[in-house]
Amino acid sequence: MLGTAPPARRMLLIEQPGPWGPRALLDGRDDARVAEQVDVLAAAAGLRVQAIRHPGRHTITPGRRSLAVADIASRHISHWTVSDLPELLRQLASSADDDPDAAYRRLLAQPADVTRDHDPLYLVCTHGRHDACCALRGRPLVQALHTLRPGRVWETTHVGGDRFAANLVVLPYGDMYGRVLPLAADELISHVDRGEVVAGLMRGRLGLAPIAQAALVFAHLQLGVPGRDALRVLRADRVSDDLSRVTLDTPDGAVVVEIAMSTSPPAQLTCQGPAHARARVYRGVRITVLQG
Repeated sequence: MLGTAPPARRMLLIEQPGPWGPRALLDGRDDARVAEQVDVLAAAAGLRVQAIRHPGRHTITPGRRSLAVADIASRHISHWTVSDLPELLRQLASSADDDPDAAYRRLLAQPADVTRDHDPLYLVCTHGRHDACCALRGRPLVQALHTLRPGRVWETTHVGGDRFAANLVVLPYGDMYGRVLPLAADELISHVDRGEVVAGLMRGRLGLAPIAQAALVFAHLQLGVPGRDALRVLRADRVSDDLSRVTLDTPDGAVVVEIAMSTSPPAQLTCQGPAHARARVYRGVRITVLQG
């Protein structure tokens, strides 16, 4: 699973009650043209769009819709509401800028009801119309987490890596986990509350390149360092087509992590995927203390 979290630094969460189509927002109850424009403008502002909904029965109810942007770098989540998707489109359009960071700041400056917090928010992919594995394995995890942290858990659309379901993203930290079983929910939340990662289930961290993600997780595992902020990526260098070196800062000094890159043998990777798909694979090789 190493190195398979999305590289996006920010996520835009858009509440979309009711059932989801294969392409979520684009196949939902909203005007598809509006949804497509929202997706395009959000991408221009450096935002990865995720549809979200409350755990449980997926009925469409009238009322304002929740929005949030999770910023991985600054570790905060901004919340606000809109009456409908066209209102969000107007906000995005009036925030447009060649600089994604400027567009992001303008977007958050518009709504009058923006609030901000730093508390963990749990997103679980349950997008069964995209791949059945996500719904079958994701929904039990949603219920387990929701029991422990009501109000801080959302179902979400495709996050990538359906073969690793149940997939979980912990915001605003950007830590992404795969193959999470419901029975692990209590322990995982305890680690999150202590500022730790669960390296054995970790796919990577949003906002980092795949080789950097792979090195970070491998180092957490091999060095036995659970602290989320105990390891920091300093640089990542591609040595050849199948090898990279990533320099990390650790509590005991800098280390270099070697990551081998390859392609998996042909296989059916997901419930609904083709029979002979391949995937990029990242494997930790060794960790060397950096002298000097």
